Amino acid sequence: MDIKQLRFLVALDETRHFGQAAERCHVTQPTLSMRLRNLEDELGVELVQRGQRFEGFTAAGQRILAWARSLLAAEAGLLAEAAACRGQMIGTLRLGVVPLSGFDPMRLIASFSAAYPQLRFQLFALSSEEILERLGRNQLDLGLSYLERLDRQHFTALELAETRMGLLHDRRHFDFAGAALSWESLAELPLGLLSSEMHFRQSIDHGFRSSGLSPQPWLETDAVHQLLQAVGQGLCCSILPLHHGLGELDANLCLTPIANAQTLAPLGLIMRRSEPRSALAEACFAIAEANARPIDGLDHSIASSD
Repeated sequence: MDIKQLRFLVALDETRHFGQAAERCHVTQPTLSMRLRNLEDELGVELVQRGQRFEGFTAAGQRILAWARSLLAAEAGLLAEAAACRGQMIGTLRLGVVPLSGFDPMRLIASFSAAYPQLRFQLFALSSEEILERLGRNQLDLGLSYLERLDRQHFTALELAETRMGLLHDRRHFDFAGAALSWESLAELPLGLLSSEMHFRQSIDHGFRSSGLSPQPWLETDAVHQLLQAVGQGLCCSILPLHHGLGELDANLCLTPIANAQTLAPLGLIMRRSEPRSALAEACFAIAEANARPIDGLDHSIASSD
């Protein structure tokens, strides 16, 4: 077994196509197929369901695939650690971000890139639970997530800010007077919201319930771009974080603050405590600590939990 075989396996999972996986790995399709069969022979289990085309992975293949991803992540961490020992900070920082985090992740990436110009970045939109799971398995370097259920024994966190909410609407279709809106004023609007299992949506539901309201959303989706499309076409309004930058994407979009509206838990940058811990994670976490500032002059709590 060698690391290339594991790359072939992961590429096949990501492309779901033998030819595209071979192209991504810069080998011929027969070479990729032969190396995967060699891997199956060595492990003594069938990994890939084959027909005239790729049909998926076997149950054993799914389990082996998870290990392959962990080993590839460990290899990437090893190479980054070796570079750090040589005084270089290179490689790819893997950052997991909850949808509608209320903190623009590009602010973090810009500061990391300014300090270490050779860094590359991978962003993954994940739930809070998925971020913690992948951090624990070293499949992410850092996570931008809510701190409500954080296990402080296994993770350290830098609290960035509370996430305040506003109503996103297209001013060509909806017009709201006043500096701030109330939950009551939103109850009768056609609303497009994230799916109910997401933390940000749960905070929205809590806000309505606290005012004795239970509106039914006109649209529910787990994709932020679909919310923006619906709002841009005047089909609905949406409730989004005030400081995410989404309202700046279109001159016709307006994000109006909602009074007494914030998420149930603060947002933070999270890093695993235990070794092996990526040198990239430690370096970038330190930059975030040094650069942490209150947003818009508000007195947000910014603290590292060690």
